[in-house]
Amino acid sequence: MKWSIHLGRILGIDVFLHVTFLLLLGFIAITHWLAHGSLATVISGVGFFVALFACVLLHEYGHALAARRCGIATRDITLLPIGGVARLDRMPDKPVQELWVALAGPAVNVVIAAGVGVWLAFTGTWESLFTLSTTGGGFTERLLAVNVGLVLFNMIPAFPMDGGRVLRALLAMRLEYARATRIAATVGQGLAIAFGFAGLFSNPLLLLIAVFVWTGASQEAAATDMKAAIGGLPVREAMLTDFRTLSPQDTLSVATRLLIEGSQQDFLVVDAGRVVGVLSHARLFEVLRERGEWTPVTEVMVRTFRTLRPDEPLDGALFQAEPGQTVMPVVRNGQLVGLVTAENIGELMMIRAARRERGAEPPPLPGAAPTSFTTQHHHHLND
Repeated sequence: MKWSIHLGRILGIDVFLHVTFLLLLGFIAITHWLAHGSLATVISGVGFFVALFACVLLHEYGHALAARRCGIATRDITLLPIGGVARLDRMPDKPVQELWVALAGPAVNVVIAAGVGVWLAFTGTWESLFTLSTTGGGFTERLLAVNVGLVLFNMIPAFPMDGGRVLRALLAMRLEYARATRIAATVGQGLAIAFGFAGLFSNPLLLLIAVFVWTGASQEAAATDMKAAIGGLPVREAMLTDFRTLSPQDTLSVATRLLIEGSQQDFLVVDAGRVVGVLSHARLFEVLRERGEWTPVTEVMVRTFRTLRPDEPLDGALFQAEPGQTVMPVVRNGQLVGLVTAENIGELMMIRAARRERGAEPPPLPGAAPTSFTTQHHHHLND
């Protein structure tokens, strides 16, 4: 993820901190200073939020380690001001595995809350939870309360929270996966409407939660529709084979000419038959405004990208794409044979939908078993 600081690699998983997190800490410091005017209070307040995000990190590791038990790797974990994001290679294919992976994160917060509660009871230092506020109250009591809050919020039965995935997994044990997802998404959208209605007459924060939940449910439903459209298809069914490429020695003027002359919007940069970079149309326009059309392609191309094989499942390949990657080269035995873009996928989905409506959908390809399509796993704080 852009604008992220690499904190290190823990248990084989890279951990990143988004730079906007530092802005949050600055805001927290100012808030505590204005409320109490004490440096000690500022340090305590900042320390509490660092501890809070440590709990969020442990929450994400709960998911990651449970996924590892299911044979699924976690690419990285990023801490954002709104929570944590764990990028799994894929979500479990079996509902029972998805259930355990979804429950693992909140289970970590339950253990933390229970441990803090036992410590307070053992030491006899328990203070009333009614004295807690955003900038005041005992450190350990606030840590207990926020972990309980994380559990309750994440277990709301709506995407993209853990509760939505738990509901989907339970339904998928009895129903077809796509139908289970649609039901869970509908439940989430219903809750979003309820949150929005309540927010109009009480806490405006509920309006933000309503938008968050509605968007998450819509995205999960859209992901299921995509799985239904392309599930089981190999990459070769969607790859573009008639395309143009750029050379590292080209300037952006060459890319703009190709863009105007044809329908291709994203380009691969190829050197001696090997793909060395990617230039998306969004990146092209951005650099044109900033540096002009005589800028060498090699100075602005993206060098980190996902390469596909023609025979690998299309849905799984899309899930593993680098963030923001809009075009993916398809390589066979080291040779570039095609590319896949978002436009290709959209056209393929429309073609298959039209065929299904006419009852003319071709039979599945031999050996092409359906695989699960899932979205990136997110966990948020607003909470």
